[in-house]
Amino acid sequence: MNEDDADLSAFVPPVRTDPCQLYLISPQDIGGSFPDRLKAALAGGPVAAFQLRVKGVDQHELARLAEPLQRICADADVAFIVNDSVSLAKRLAADGVHLGQGDGDPREARAILGPSKQIGVTCHASRHLAMEAGEAGADYVAFGAFYDTMTKPSEHRPDPAMLSWWASLFEIPCVAIGGITPGNAAPLVAAGADFIAVCNAVWGRDDPAGEVAKFAELFAV
Repeated sequence: MNEDDADLSAFVPPVRTDPCQLYLISPQDIGGSFPDRLKAALAGGPVAAFQLRVKGVDQHELARLAEPLQRICADADVAFIVNDSVSLAKRLAADGVHLGQGDGDPREARAILGPSKQIGVTCHASRHLAMEAGEAGADYVAFGAFYDTMTKPSEHRPDPAMLSWWASLFEIPCVAIGGITPGNAAPLVAAGADFIAVCNAVWGRDDPAGEVAKFAELFAV
């Protein structure tokens, strides 16, 4: 049995001192009316971060599309994080970058972006990858997908106890991601997630502000 297959049932949920926070991930289409939808969503309740996650778009065009979104986030005091691309994060002077397992080393990202930027790392359902990310200087680790998702399908299905294990042993925050909605987030919050990352649960609805408000109500319990 390797360490990622080991029993996690012994790890009890930590006593939470700070409320869980919402981490929004962009839809693929961020043009048109999306800036207005983002502004409305951020008015719906507290949001800690917004991640720009758009695939297959030229960096110059993506930088143009990102400009109003970054301004909206700054006005709302929401961290603006770029997915995958350290070069785009540097170009935009973003607040940080989120790295998948094939997107580069956190140490290299730190050297390029500087000590004040946030660096997150996708760790799927692996304790080993999470510990490696922490040792490499990541500011947060992300586990998932916890539920079925069409946004970014994944065969990885960590148990909520993974969050309890991490929160019980490490100070670096952990993010839960993957098919999370206001209706199924409670077990992940109770298990110790510092952040709940969502995409379609907000942007796939007619009232993004209302959906953000539902998460805010859940986190306040």
